[in-house]
Amino acid sequence: MQACPAQLNFASHLMQVNAGRAEKTAYIDDTGSLSYGELAQRVAKFAGLLHEMGLRREERILLVMLDTVDWPVVFLGALYAGVVPVAINTLLTSQDQAYIMEHSRCQAVFTSGPLLATVREALALARHEVRHVVVSGTADATQADQIDLATRLRKAGEAQAVQTQADEVAFWLYSSGSTGQPKGVVHTHGNLWHTAEIYGKPILGVREDDIVFSAAKLFFAYGLGNALTFPLSAGATTVLMAERPTPAAVYKRLVDHKPTVFCGVPTLYAGMLAHDDIPDRSLVAMRVCASAGEALPRNIGDRFTDHFGCLILDGIGSTEMLHIFLSNRADDIRYGTTGKPVPGYEVQLRDENGGLVAPGAIGDLYIKGPSAALMYWHNRSKSRETFLGDWIKSGDKYVCDEDGYYTYSGRSDDMIKVSGQYVSPVEVENTLVQHAAVLEAAVIGVADGQGLVKTTAYVVLRSGTAPCEAVQAELQAFVKANLAPFKYPRTIHFIDDLPKTATGKIQRFRLRQMESLHP
Repeated sequence: MQACPAQLNFASHLMQVNAGRAEKTAYIDDTGSLSYGELAQRVAKFAGLLHEMGLRREERILLVMLDTVDWPVVFLGALYAGVVPVAINTLLTSQDQAYIMEHSRCQAVFTSGPLLATVREALALARHEVRHVVVSGTADATQADQIDLATRLRKAGEAQAVQTQADEVAFWLYSSGSTGQPKGVVHTHGNLWHTAEIYGKPILGVREDDIVFSAAKLFFAYGLGNALTFPLSAGATTVLMAERPTPAAVYKRLVDHKPTVFCGVPTLYAGMLAHDDIPDRSLVAMRVCASAGEALPRNIGDRFTDHFGCLILDGIGSTEMLHIFLSNRADDIRYGTTGKPVPGYEVQLRDENGGLVAPGAIGDLYIKGPSAALMYWHNRSKSRETFLGDWIKSGDKYVCDEDGYYTYSGRSDDMIKVSGQYVSPVEVENTLVQHAAVLEAAVIGVADGQGLVKTTAYVVLRSGTAPCEAVQAELQAFVKANLAPFKYPRTIHFIDDLPKTATGKIQRFRLRQMESLHP
């Protein structure tokens, strides 16, 4: 792999890489398409628009936008101009948006028409004055402080790319922590380059003739790589979807647009397999899939591959590392594990004292690699806890077997200690979902009347199975038969839906909150 150039404006780099593909389609969304030539022109015009609006180098703009062709235009146009885009989850409340407006001190907000009402509520709450509100899609012409993106882009002049360094701040993402306020994760131009060269091209294998579709949205680190960094670095075509990624919505795009690369999360893959109308493999064109966010259960991978004839490369990444650093490979799949370190990254499993653990023992996961974030903005204490010299402490628990395959054991704060022995909630969950009656499961530790922690499971049953004591006993026996007896759930609650993040990760802390409110 060639070295990352010291002087790098990643948006300008992508425009140069694709200069010979002006007529090729770069993006397809629900309303139309955008060629590489049109993308380059709009990126330069958007940079010009930022200059006309008085935005200066290194000032921040907030992206609260749905996945349409305008999203990459705004993000890349900001990089092109040396302005720092701050991409956030479109499902955040107005209170969360207001906090981020204050924390980032953004000078402008770029949003989609359907999201404008929440943005306006946030603007009213924020103790920071935002100078501009720019709307993609439907704009209200009666609002004097509101700018219509399409109108202004047509009138804007094209700007030249600002010369930036690879180590220069390029953009922020906000991490979705389980406790406390979200943290602003600061990334560089070079970090984008490295994720494409280390994972996107050699591991996921994105190439020029691919059509890529990511169910994970662009505002996530995972989705940003899947739907922007990787396909544009390879000259591929990308399908964007503004609506929520339900199995029906995903299948529609897989059938209509025939993407060859699909990126999802385990919860979505499980939902797709449980869907009433699964398309035949002849109706889709997937050649490879990716999964991240949490561990992919073995049976989900096996069933998906059996039906579609397509492998899922399960891996783990993080907002702090920008994308995947542990992964299965197309020629080395072991479902039920997260695979091996991606070349270019180093990982270690350490014990509570910082020493390396033995093979087969659970340890805290530390990562070292060139795509690591610089820091958490204005959060010195959390930065010092996480960014430890060349290493990043992930907060994940893993175990590595003698063959070098890593298996997820859960978040450090999710581990359960039962009778003096650690129990991985993920291990119990993966066992439960292998039962024919179980669609989803989440496991937590709950203290009994004597203060002793016991394993408790929350289970979503498949349609056609009614919750009852007999089913509970059957599931408990099933876990006992497949795992060490002390790991089986002493209590099982049947529930309609599990609480999840927007990426589909199970929010075990919410289940713990439910237990504390209703012991």
